[in-house]
Amino acid sequence: MGKHQYIVLVLLVASLGGCATMNADECATGNWTAVGFEDGARGYTSDHFSKHRKACAKHGVTADMQAYQQGRSQGLVEFCQPGRGFDFGSNGGQYKGVCSVELEPGFLDAYRVGQRLYTLRTNVAAAKSQIQNKKRELVVIEDEIANYEALLISEQSTTDDRVRLLADLKQLSERTGEIEVEIEVLIADLARHEQNLQNYEQTVTAYGY
Repeated sequence: MGKHQYIVLVLLVASLGGCATMNADECATGNWTAVGFEDGARGYTSDHFSKHRKACAKHGVTADMQAYQQGRSQGLVEFCQPGRGFDFGSNGGQYKGVCSVELEPGFLDAYRVGQRLYTLRTNVAAAKSQIQNKKRELVVIEDEIANYEALLISEQSTTDDRVRLLADLKQLSERTGEIEVEIEVLIADLARHEQNLQNYEQTVTAYGY
C-alpha cells in the first residue's frame, strides 16, 4: 500500500468517529476496509470486529467482515514494523500476538526494547510520585504538630488534655522521623532508577531508535 493510500484510509476512519459509538449514518456509509486498516494499524485483534458489528447491529446495519479483514491485514503490515514495535512498547502497549510469522521477530525485538524503556520510565515516575506523597504527608503532620503545640500551651487545656497532647505529639514526632527516613530511601531509589534509565537510553540510541 502506498503512502497516499495509507493517509486516505486513516482520514476515512477518522471521519467515522468512535468505533463503539458509530451511529446509523456512520455504520451505513462506513468504509469497512478503512475501519479494518485502522484497527490493524493499532494492533487490534480480529475480535475487535465484534464491537463494530454490535454497534452497527443496533442500527440495523450489517458490518462487512470480508472488507474489514482485508483492511486489517493491510493495517497489520504497517503495525508490525520494527519502528512501530518500539513506539508501541515504549508507550506501554500490550502486544496481542497479531503479527505474521514473517514480521513478528523484528517487531518483537524492537517492541521489547521499547517495553523495557517504558518500564524504566515508569520506575522513575513512580519514585518521584512516592517522594511527593511522602513530602505531602510530612507537611500534614507538621501542621498537626503545630496545632497540638498551640493547644498544649492554651489556658483552656486541662491537665488531662495536655497528657493526651503530649502522647500524640510523641507519636507524630516519631512518624515524622520515619517519613524523613522513607524519603531518603526513596531519593536513593530515584537516583538508581534515573541512572538505569539514562544507561538504557544510551543503549536505545545505539540501536538506532
